[in-house]
Amino acid sequence: MLELKNVQTFYGNIQALKGISLQIAEGEIVTLIGANGAGKTTTLMSVCGIVPPRAGEIYFEGQPIHHMPANKIVSLGICQVPEGRRIFPYLTVLENLDMGAFLRNDKAEIKRDLDYVFSLFPILAERRNQAGGTLSGGEQQMLAISRALMARPRLLLLDEPSLGLAPLVVKQIFEIIRKVNSENKTTIFLVEQNANLALKVAHRGYVMENGKITMTDTAANLMANEEVRKAYLGI
Repeated sequence: MLELKNVQTFYGNIQALKGISLQIAEGEIVTLIGANGAGKTTTLMSVCGIVPPRAGEIYFEGQPIHHMPANKIVSLGICQVPEGRRIFPYLTVLENLDMGAFLRNDKAEIKRDLDYVFSLFPILAERRNQAGGTLSGGEQQMLAISRALMARPRLLLLDEPSLGLAPLVVKQIFEIIRKVNSENKTTIFLVEQNANLALKVAHRGYVMENGKITMTDTAANLMANEEVRKAYLGI
């Protein structure tokens, strides 16, 4: 479904991605793990067209997207939940969710998807008329994920969904990630510093160091790998 070939991305003269290649098949959860500053967020930004690659190619379902503007990429069915949530703080929960469905005009289906996200996160239904900025960090993360789901993405990009959240909330978020993948067949590309959690929910994983992919395997094999256990799992 998604393929990156020798992608090189820069911020000015600083090279963040140094020729990375990876593949994600339809229906998979694939995680990208690595230390802070390894290039994980830049990888997602390159896929989304926010920080386009200077060299290399990105394909979505065989179609080149590396020269497409970000809004066109969204319309293909790729949606990102950015690091730090980035909800609209002065809009209500309901208005934030409406923004997720901005490119859609199938009103009956939008209503169905709204009911679905409220079933995933009942607290959002209770707070539907509350300003997004007044929600707790965990509730804002739930809203950010729900807003992305309202776009009915075929490929969902998640950037550090556990960041700054209490362990109980993190557990709930990751259960929902698994549920969205299994129930909706939504393909998920997960960037996460909590490698232990990420590898437990993913089918496959890539390890990134200093802008390069250094390892790839099934999630189970990566969890059992001695190097990964020492460097990322604290074992």
